Amino acid sequence: MQNGLRSRNSRKKDLLLTAVLCLVGVGINLLGSKAMLAANIPLYLDAIGTILTSSLGGYIPGIIVGLLTNAINGIADTTTFYYAVLNVMIAIAAAYFSEKGYYKKFKGILAALFTFVLIGGALGSLLTWFLYEHDFGSGISAPLAHQFFNNWIHNAFNAQLFADIVIDIADKALSLAIALALLAAVPKAWKDRLNLFGWRNQSARQMTVRGVPLGAKIMLCIATAALLISVAVTAISFNLFHNAALDNQTQIGFGLARLAASYLDGNKVEEYLTLGEAAEGYLDTEKKFKDIMDCSPDIAFIYAYQIREDGCHVVIDPDTENLEGEAPGTVIPFDEAFLPYLPKLLAGEEMDPVVSDDTYGHLLTLYVPVYDDNGVCQCYAAADLSMPRIIASEEVFMTRIISLFLGFFLLIMVCGIHLARHHIIHPINAITDAAGTFAFNTEDARAESLEKINQLDIHTGDEIENLYRAFEKTCEDTVGYISDSQKKNKSIAQLQNGMIMVLADVVESRDKMTGDHIRNTAAYARIIMEQMKADHVYEDRLTDSYMQDVVNSAPLHDVGKIHIADSVLNKPGKLTEEEYNEMKTHTVIGGEIIHNAIKTVSKGESGYLKEARNLANFHHERWDGKGYPQGLSGTDIPLSARIMAVADVFDALVSRRSYKEGFPFEKAMSIIREGAGTQFDPQIAQCFLNAEERVREVTRSKNEKAAEEEEKKA
Repeated sequence: MQNGLRSRNSRKKDLLLTAVLCLVGVGINLLGSKAMLAANIPLYLDAIGTILTSSLGGYIPGIIVGLLTNAINGIADTTTFYYAVLNVMIAIAAAYFSEKGYYKKFKGILAALFTFVLIGGALGSLLTWFLYEHDFGSGISAPLAHQFFNNWIHNAFNAQLFADIVIDIADKALSLAIALALLAAVPKAWKDRLNLFGWRNQSARQMTVRGVPLGAKIMLCIATAALLISVAVTAISFNLFHNAALDNQTQIGFGLARLAASYLDGNKVEEYLTLGEAAEGYLDTEKKFKDIMDCSPDIAFIYAYQIREDGCHVVIDPDTENLEGEAPGTVIPFDEAFLPYLPKLLAGEEMDPVVSDDTYGHLLTLYVPVYDDNGVCQCYAAADLSMPRIIASEEVFMTRIISLFLGFFLLIMVCGIHLARHHIIHPINAITDAAGTFAFNTEDARAESLEKINQLDIHTGDEIENLYRAFEKTCEDTVGYISDSQKKNKSIAQLQNGMIMVLADVVESRDKMTGDHIRNTAAYARIIMEQMKADHVYEDRLTDSYMQDVVNSAPLHDVGKIHIADSVLNKPGKLTEEEYNEMKTHTVIGGEIIHNAIKTVSKGESGYLKEARNLANFHHERWDGKGYPQGLSGTDIPLSARIMAVADVFDALVSRRSYKEGFPFEKAMSIIREGAGTQFDPQIAQCFLNAEERVREVTRSKNEKAAEEEEKKA
């Protein structure tokens, strides 16, 4: 709980530092731009803070600085705000270059500079071109663009583009240099606190997925939603602007047409058609029409037509700057766009606005009927407004809308990716990584893995945190269960081994001559297997579990003797053939006892019982096939039985019996050596001989213990 509280307090401090960083970044941008403006230097220097903030704090702080800078500058000049998208793009690029370590190498710095110039110069020039209706505009680069256009590059757009790139190279080079200098001066501790690239200042390991990564899916969803919203809002905005612009121009056009109609006397229309300029008042009316036409660049034509079946008869058509007007009485064919309205025109009725793109260009035409004293429509006064002017204003509007939406679209995308990355993807990857690398093999490994999970300390406040808490608890419970199970397994194993020893002791208690035989053979078997492993003999079979199974089951190798009669088992002299044959049955009987134990207890062949059965059944088999009970030879004899054969015979040789004294150590070792390849597996026998010193220790300990027992009896 205290860790969670400290984490939340730490995050609050980090957010406060990030807010301060954003304010500092905006201040640096404003200071740079104001300084250049005051010094009358044709540079912007309004991206220094953006580059610095992005490099220190990541994408979101950088974008915020870019948007705020242009928003504040836009108070004085609203056009500036439409360039915010460029600062946003620079912020994203700067954060990416910092994240990938571009600023540490000269080539990386050049790549960053090229990108910033491409954004600020090339894209900025394109934006200027549309914002200022295909003109140079009035910005810093306008004077240089005019010079290029007049003296060198005689294409307005290319001149504007080249001027913007030239200025932006100097501007972004100086901005980047200042930003990198400030970045180098920031203490590393501050950089670590301000860095929002990593999740909790740690990078979660990227996980390999079979299909599409979750991050890509989330990004696609966010991009699709943001794009659909942007397209819908942009389309609606454009449609509203288009209709508003068209309505506005329509109202203006109708006003102009009505004004022209007021200057025209309907009773003189026929006279104007017949006499033209010679008619009384014609030239004065024509001048008034021309004055109306000259009052705005949006007005293409002001004229009057009489509509008849054969076409439009010119009443008044003043000359324009680029086109000479038609003479009175001239018949002009109907444009295709007017054909649907012909019945109304012939009837002298009022007509709706008409948009056409025919003989005289792309025009918005407004007709107002002119009546004589009898109320008969004699002609129409018309005003043609230039549609390209309307379209140009729509392009400016669309450019502004798109630039605004693009800036906020990028902000939404980065925020969405940031939130998804830091609150969904990275926590899930961290949990997955911790689960995938959880080590169960040792107690220390389990404790270390559990500590790693606890240190994740995920605080997303949602289902991800619930998942983490459930996962954390599950791991803690699992580790607890494993510890309890291991303690119980250890107790069971100790009980199991104890019962084996008790059973073996029961057998021993009937065989007065064996003494510590079962314990000694187990010790010799362990020495043999460890030496085999060191000498790389049957190494692939000698796993730790196998070796432990053999050692644990070694005391049961003579368990079959429990069924041998005492008179045979403890006979002091040599056994008869019949008695010897009965003694030999202890191998088969032992195998059956353990086989029944396997069926009753294990319901299958568990490791140590399987080896116990092998030991009981086959420890008297010989390498040359002359042993009993089945006469197996070579590797047909189970490995554990071949090992026990050496241990069993050696202990019998060095042990004292009622019918013999124990052989000296060297004599017993020589007998083992002689039996290699006939009685014993030659490799196993050699491993036993190689471990002579360890074998001697067990034998010495055995003899010392026997001597102590003799003294007690005495």
